[in-house]
Amino acid sequence: MDVLKKIDFLRKQNGWTIYKLAEESGITQSTLANMFARKSTPSISTLSQICKAFDITLSDFFKEENFETKSQEKTFLNKFAKLNEQNKKYIIKFIDIMNNDWQKSHI
Repeated sequence: MDVLKKIDFLRKQNGWTIYKLAEESGITQSTLANMFARKSTPSISTLSQICKAFDITLSDFFKEENFETKSQEKTFLNKFAKLNEQNKKYIIKFIDIMNNDWQKSHI
C-alpha cells in the first residue's frame, strides 16, 4: 500500500489543500509538504494525527476493501449534514425516486 497516495486520495476526496490538512491534523504545512516532496512515509504518530483529521482510525486507513466507497459515503454524509432541512428533504426524495426507478428497471 502506498501510504502517501492514500493520504492524498483522502485529502482530495475531502476537497482539502495541504494547508487545510495541516490545519485539521495539527501537523505543520511544511512537514506535510516535505513528506510528499521526499516521498517519505509518515511515522505512526503523524499518520495517527492525519487519520484523526479525516475522522478515521488507523485500522480504517489500512483497510483495502471498499475504502473508496466508504470515503465517498462519508463525504456525502458530511455534505448532507450541512444542508438546511428543506434541502435534506429534497435529497431524500430524490434518492427515493432514483431507487424506485432502478427497482422498476430491474424487475
